[in-house]
Amino acid sequence: MAESVNIVGGGLAGLTLGIGLRQLGVPVTVWEAGRYPRHRVCGEFISGDGQGSLARLGLLGGLQSAGAGAAESAAFFAGKTKVARPLREAALCVSRFVLDAWLAREFRRLGGELRSGARWRGEFGTGTVRASGRRAQPGTNGWRLFGLKVHARDVALEADLEMHFVPSGYVGLCRLAGGEVNICGLFRSEAAVPDLAQRWRDWLGGPAASVLHARLAGARFDEDSFCSVAGLCLHPQRATQRHECCLGDALTMIPPVTGNGMSMAFESAELATAPLAKFSRGDLSWAEARQEIAWRCDERFTSRLRWAAWLQWALFQPCARSVLMVLTARSEWFWRGIFERTR
Repeated sequence: MAESVNIVGGGLAGLTLGIGLRQLGVPVTVWEAGRYPRHRVCGEFISGDGQGSLARLGLLGGLQSAGAGAAESAAFFAGKTKVARPLREAALCVSRFVLDAWLAREFRRLGGELRSGARWRGEFGTGTVRASGRRAQPGTNGWRLFGLKVHARDVALEADLEMHFVPSGYVGLCRLAGGEVNICGLFRSEAAVPDLAQRWRDWLGGPAASVLHARLAGARFDEDSFCSVAGLCLHPQRATQRHECCLGDALTMIPPVTGNGMSMAFESAELATAPLAKFSRGDLSWAEARQEIAWRCDERFTSRLRWAAWLQWALFQPCARSVLMVLTARSEWFWRGIFERTR
C-alpha cells in the first residue's frame, strides 16, 4: 500500500507538489489554514524556469487558458532615470486570486484531499512536507521588511512590467487580465509601522514628484485586494541545513526584485515530486527522500540566491543603484547576465 504524503500549506509550492504527486497516483492531503480564493502579497508574474516546471507537469496550457497573459517588456525607474529593456524570456502574469483557486480545483480534480480552513497540528516528520510560506523574522540588520499589494484599474504603463525604486524600497507594477494592474512593493523601516492598513497608499504611491506617483494619481483601487505581510527574511537558506522537508518560501525567499519567487515555488515542487513518489512506493526511506529533495533544491537555487542577495543589497544603496541603472541601460551583456543569474 502506498504511503500517503501530507503537505502543510496550500500555496503555489504545496498545490503544485500535490498535483504532481496525484499525477503519479500518490495519496496526498494538503492542509491550508486559509480559504480559496484570496489575495496574497505577490508580484503575480512567473519569470524563469518555473514555466518549464509547469509545462512538464502539464499545467502551463491550462494556466494560460485560465487567463495568464504574457509580459515581454520591462522598465525601471529611479528618480528621473528610466531604463527600458525587453525581457530575455517572456514572463506570465496572473493574479494569485485566480491562480491559487485554479490550482486548488486541479488538485481536487485529480483526487487530492484539500483541507482548507484547517491547520496542521501534527509533527513535521515522516511523510510531511512544509510548504506553509515564509517564516517570520522581526528584523534583519536593524531593518524591518514588509510587503504590500493591491490591484487597481486606470493605470497606464509604459512596459508590461515596471519597477519603481523609492527611498524606502521598491514597487513593481504588472499588467493582469481584464485591465487590472498589480501594484506590489517591498519596503524597509527601522521601526514598526502600525498604521499600514490606513496609510498603504502613501507607501505604494511613491514620492510626490515621482513617475510612480503620477502613474497612480488617477488609479481606481480595488480595496478588497489589499493585503500586507511583515517579518520577511531574505537571507538565503540551504535546504541541506534543514531538519524538515521544506519547499517554496518555507525553504527560502528570493528578493522580490528578481521576479523569481513564483518560479522557485513551482521549481521546488517539481524537484520534490519524484523523490516523494519513490518514498510513497517504498523505494526510498523518508530520510533518503528528504535528503534527495534538499540536495536537488540546493543545487538548483544556491547560486541564484547568492546573486539575488547581492542585487538586493546594491539596490538599497543609492550609489550602487545608480551604477546598476547605467550598466543595465548601456550593456546588453550586463542585463543578460543579471537576468540569467537571478533565474
